[in-house]
Amino acid sequence: MLHNSRFSRQTAWLEQYRLGLRIVEQGRVRSLGDGIVWIEGLPSAAIEEVLLLEDGSRALVFHLAKERLGAILLIQTTRLTAGRIAHLSGQRLSLPVGDRLVGRVINPLGDPLDGQSPLDSPSRRELFTPSPPIVARDFVHRPLYTGSKVVDTLIPVAKGQRQLIIGDNGIGKRAFALDTIINQRGKDVRCVYVSIGQKRSSLVNTIDTLKTYGALEYTVVVAAEATALPGLKYLAPFAGCALAEEWMWHGHDSLVVYDDLTTHAQTYRELSLLLRRPPGREAYPGDIFFLHSRLLERSTCLAPSLGGGSMTALPIVETTQGEIAAYIPTNLISITDGQIYFDTRLFAAGTVPAIDVTRSVSRIGGKGQHPRIKEQAGRMKLDFLQFLELEVFTRFGAKLEATMEAKIKRGRLLREILKQDRLSPQPIEFQLAWLTGFNRGLFDDVPLERIGQVLRRIESHLSPSRLTLDHRDEQWAEAVTSWFKEGSAT
Repeated sequence: MLHNSRFSRQTAWLEQYRLGLRIVEQGRVRSLGDGIVWIEGLPSAAIEEVLLLEDGSRALVFHLAKERLGAILLIQTTRLTAGRIAHLSGQRLSLPVGDRLVGRVINPLGDPLDGQSPLDSPSRRELFTPSPPIVARDFVHRPLYTGSKVVDTLIPVAKGQRQLIIGDNGIGKRAFALDTIINQRGKDVRCVYVSIGQKRSSLVNTIDTLKTYGALEYTVVVAAEATALPGLKYLAPFAGCALAEEWMWHGHDSLVVYDDLTTHAQTYRELSLLLRRPPGREAYPGDIFFLHSRLLERSTCLAPSLGGGSMTALPIVETTQGEIAAYIPTNLISITDGQIYFDTRLFAAGTVPAIDVTRSVSRIGGKGQHPRIKEQAGRMKLDFLQFLELEVFTRFGAKLEATMEAKIKRGRLLREILKQDRLSPQPIEFQLAWLTGFNRGLFDDVPLERIGQVLRRIESHLSPSRLTLDHRDEQWAEAVTSWFKEGSAT
């Protein structure tokens, strides 16, 4: 199909071709290496313009100087050497977009990586476009359910929100993002997973997980592997953003996961230093904040007059030894609408997901939370934070008042309830069920080691009951109480 489209383009070009005098600029490659190329003789070149090289390579203008320009290589052939001729294309970088890409694995240029047929999408979208203006935006007002008990109740995420996932390496950030994608099954949310600089084995595992849980049917994977050109790793999040943005402007809801922006920032620093841009703090270029803000500002909830679509962004950033105040993490915290912080100590203590509620926040997610969930989880986060402070005193063997002991007991119950295995997202009705049971004291007499058994019983009864969030509180209370009594009888 791609050959057909190329043939049709060449046919159209040939029909419009006329003999005549043409003057074009011609540059020449002076040096190349490490994924960049220096070119002399193209005075009209513009930033982010695609260059065509004589050997078939392609490059993107990245740095303009007085006598020569620096470009990042997008496609590099083995025949590319110094002295090759370069031309301006007059084009900006774009890639195929639309529903035909769903289920595919592509690179940031839109080329397939899954061994299937070439992409044949009728529409394309530029990678670098301005973010929607203020008048085009609406307040977030609909929830995006992640399937996590902690997040959906205490740190809610709304459609159109930018929620940062932050923490050390290997403690569950990617697993949480995959859970969120898996939980969108049947919810009419199109997903994009952007892999930046990961090893091929990690990428294959991620794709296999999405396939196993049927999530690849509504997901596009944009991958720039660790061995890819640095230019592709730099472009990967913008390619994923363009895919999700196209759905948003057509009135759909989309979710994009950037995994991860730490590697992206390091790639940008590498390219900038190679192109001799002035280094700033930690050798990052001065516009590193602008780089990520121009990416994340494109995620929003559009006004109803423009279709009401939304693009939710879950950027992942890695910390070192839990240092949340490092340069790139603080930049991203200030750009996003909240963060979900994964703590190494919690992970080591067996708390999964290792989300630290004290350091996690969702600044606008409550606007989209369903009133029933908001009502049930109203003071839960505050009470849980008080419990964590009170629990510290128990380590010194201090004698506590009865009210404090009751608070500590309920806090420990809640902490046990909030534990959740990987790849097991739960529907929002399940969250309301355990919230109802917890707030009515039904868990109070349950030993901690039996909490998981009780939750599994609730889960087994939930689907046949056909209860929804629209049912009255009394109906939920009656149903949940009967499930608890049934368990006590057995």
